[in-house]
Amino acid sequence: LELKYLGQNMITQYLRVGFEEDGSGRTFGLRKDFYPAVKLQREDDISASITVPRRHLQNLHPKLTNPAFKFVKNCEYRFFQRPDDAIRRGYDKHAEEDFSRDDGFFCNYEPIPRNDAATMIEDTIRFTQFTQPLRETFRAYADTEKPDYVVSTSNPRIVEGGARSKNPRYLQNRPDLSDQRSDYLAEIGARFFRRAPLDEMLPSPVVAVLPGRRNNPPDVAAGIRPLAVFNPVHHQELPELFMDFIASLTGKSPSTTGAGSEGALTKGPFNMLFPITDLNNALVSFLLTDHHAFSTAAGYIGPKYKVDHDISLLIPEVWCRMFVHERDPKWLIENGYLEKLNDIEHDGKTILASRLGFRITERFAKLFLNRIFTSPDAVFPEDMLRPELQNYEQFLDGINNITETQQKVAMNYFHDGSIDQACPPLNALLHIMAHGHHEERHADHPDIRAMFTREAMLESDWYRERIDAKATVDHALLSRHQQNLETFLNTPIYATVAQDLDISTRLKKVKNDLAEVGSDAWKEKHQETLGTDPAIL
Repeated sequence: LELKYLGQNMITQYLRVGFEEDGSGRTFGLRKDFYPAVKLQREDDISASITVPRRHLQNLHPKLTNPAFKFVKNCEYRFFQRPDDAIRRGYDKHAEEDFSRDDGFFCNYEPIPRNDAATMIEDTIRFTQFTQPLRETFRAYADTEKPDYVVSTSNPRIVEGGARSKNPRYLQNRPDLSDQRSDYLAEIGARFFRRAPLDEMLPSPVVAVLPGRRNNPPDVAAGIRPLAVFNPVHHQELPELFMDFIASLTGKSPSTTGAGSEGALTKGPFNMLFPITDLNNALVSFLLTDHHAFSTAAGYIGPKYKVDHDISLLIPEVWCRMFVHERDPKWLIENGYLEKLNDIEHDGKTILASRLGFRITERFAKLFLNRIFTSPDAVFPEDMLRPELQNYEQFLDGINNITETQQKVAMNYFHDGSIDQACPPLNALLHIMAHGHHEERHADHPDIRAMFTREAMLESDWYRERIDAKATVDHALLSRHQQNLETFLNTPIYATVAQDLDISTRLKKVKNDLAEVGSDAWKEKHQETLGTDPAIL
């Protein structure tokens, strides 16, 4: 937000971080030297990824110490966006610019005919609240005969009862493709900093894992239990983190009527594999890269503070201003920036609050928000950092909601038999989620915690089986390649084309690769890689 007087921008800038209980925005002044980071979204829902050992890479950022890195490649040209804040004219400048393009695809927006568009233009005060690109689009539409309709960010379609839809969507061209200048500047800046020559690869791996978590207060009429038990940022160690991943528990979405376990792992029609295969791969990648996850709250923090996506948008600004060592949870815990939640005894029952992991403290807010705000202490008040202060009973019920859902979801892996395909750490975790223990050991048992370490995985038989399975898959693939190339090469009518494509050289390479598969040198080369889940063979 920017404060204006007589049409002129004042020096102080403001940022909204959620809403007050009366619906007004909680706005805070930014530092005089604050300049927002330029962010380019590269991935959305559908991506391909690979995990690469550090020894195979060069020109990495000198401060990164991870033993392996994950690389992600987008599989989409457009993103399916829901611009919630764009209903406020002029607020979402990026969305309004997208709406001014002539190649858009919009869903759940009101088709505005020419007469209504003219009326909107005549409403001078409200019309000038739009950004210039959208104003120009409306004026150009009013002066032409085609098309028949125009759409506006402020006008989702009207649904039953006369209200406007809370689920408007549109397809957004990938920012890194539409804003290639910023993409180039980001790359060339990194090359300068790392002294990387132009003719060498510049790795851009994943360096922070910051998942979002939708939360909600209770809705008694709809039968929806509370879930807003998290403060703005939580860190969970791998056992607790993967309990969350397995359950994929989400709060009530503003665009839907329900809440519960959903997300990528429950989209069965789009994935023919058992969910446990994805979970096995995800855990191996986490252990190989030694990454740490910090989840951010969306929707609500406790029943009092509605934050929508404001926290999720704020966290990248915080994270890009943190030094690499400051992102290490061990350093944060040792210096009082994260506090652990412990189980709670209440009415003779144990509330498993420890599954929430660690949460940020006042000390974290004071140090890291001070790099953005003039009054960092006011941004996250005490009852936002400790949601139990808002309503203790709802806090306890929210934790029970999580643990009961985790138990319910974990039982599905026993019912469908995929528990037998879980790697040992996840097998133990599913038993704990479903039955409370694994071989009489709870989640905090040292033996359970030790299973979720990189060293234990690399020394385990089950990881060696993944490398052997990779050798089996590669051998089958290369054998098929060899057969296809030989067939192509021995077909007389393809003789000229085979020579142009240098099929003989390709066949020689395939034979050499095939001879190497499964050898000690091959296994050493593939050590510390993802391998292949033996269950899919």
